[in-house]
Amino acid sequence: MLSSAISARLSERSIHYGWVVAATAFLTMLVTAGTIGAPSVLLLPLQREFGWEASSISAALAIRFFLFGLMAPFAAALMNRYGLRRMALTALCIIFSGMGLSLFMTELWQLIVLWGFVIGIGTGLTAMVMGATIATRWFTARRGFVVGLLTASTATGQLVFMPLVAALTEAYGWHSAVIFIIAMLLVCAVAMLLFMRDRPSDLGLRPYGQTVDEPPAAAALSSNSPIDILIEAAKTRIFWVLFLSFFVCGLSTNGLIQTHFVSLCADYGMTPVAATGFLAIIGIFDFVGTVASGWLSDRYDNRWLLFWYYGLRGLSLIWLPFTGFEFIGLSVFAVFYGLDWIATVPPTVKLTAQHFGREKANMVFGWVFFGHQVGAATAAFGGGYIRDSYASYLPALMVAGIACLIIAPFVLSGARQRMQPAAA
Repeated sequence: MLSSAISARLSERSIHYGWVVAATAFLTMLVTAGTIGAPSVLLLPLQREFGWEASSISAALAIRFFLFGLMAPFAAALMNRYGLRRMALTALCIIFSGMGLSLFMTELWQLIVLWGFVIGIGTGLTAMVMGATIATRWFTARRGFVVGLLTASTATGQLVFMPLVAALTEAYGWHSAVIFIIAMLLVCAVAMLLFMRDRPSDLGLRPYGQTVDEPPAAAALSSNSPIDILIEAAKTRIFWVLFLSFFVCGLSTNGLIQTHFVSLCADYGMTPVAATGFLAIIGIFDFVGTVASGWLSDRYDNRWLLFWYYGLRGLSLIWLPFTGFEFIGLSVFAVFYGLDWIATVPPTVKLTAQHFGREKANMVFGWVFFGHQVGAATAAFGGGYIRDSYASYLPALMVAGIACLIIAPFVLSGARQRMQPAAA
């Protein structure tokens, strides 16, 4: 098998195959995240072509966010049972089908079915739990860094793809943007088929940084359903602290800014290409911020990291309306907000793994991530509803900013850090 040959060749150079697995997951999560983010850029073109209202399109996007989160814990269970590669390929096929069929849609219900349900389920089968699963299975040392890297791929894919989608849409129509995404999904499927392996033991390896063997736990874990894991986790205070904080995270990031930023800027006379340019800046600085957050989460108290991330994000959202939506003001916002976009994920994953263990971490984090997507769905629909009702997105920005400021001290007081060796 190609992966075995590559692993042997890399071992001769003291390189662990886990980095190949992480790179494959990075590409897949980057593209599937782009699939999640692309419909946000297409909101205005769909309104113009079909006459659909912003709240109607936002309802489809809210369903997508909700299912993207709801599928996460079940995706973790399926990955534990059937393997990472098999589930990732299944997810890519579902997303491919949803995007392909959307080329022929003409009715609102078709948008809701394809971009709400089909793509929501498909992307939910990977979601962030794939990154959490790979980090906890393949890495003992540098786990926080890997979580940060893979998390950055998700957030960056949602944002960096947007300028490409906007440019293609403006030049050739929204169908061309969908075709571009379909082509990228095919590339991911080939990479996943060739390079992904489920566990280090498949190649006779230990997780990166682990010096002793540990007994396999997958068989015992497979008997635990996601519902059983939820019932067990829900009895703990730390679960609800992480769940509620991640609700606010989704409310203040992809549910609001990712979904409505282009339309928000259009209210101030900005073109979609210019608006997505600022989203790309957010994505670039998010990559830096999230990877740095992973490094920090390996070394410092994760509660304090979350306190600062949520607090600073809340201040940036409250400040956004005062930028005047001019170049300098928006540039400062994009840099500051981008560094904090999804920096919350590495500390959240670390706290989850510390409190619930390596083998349960991905399913527990799946339920925590569901809270994130409930928040995202709330903001996706609520932002569109507020825009239709008040002809402004500003109340939505204020609500999200204040929510961040409220949750920051709650995380600090509600979660207790368990000390672990720095390598873990």
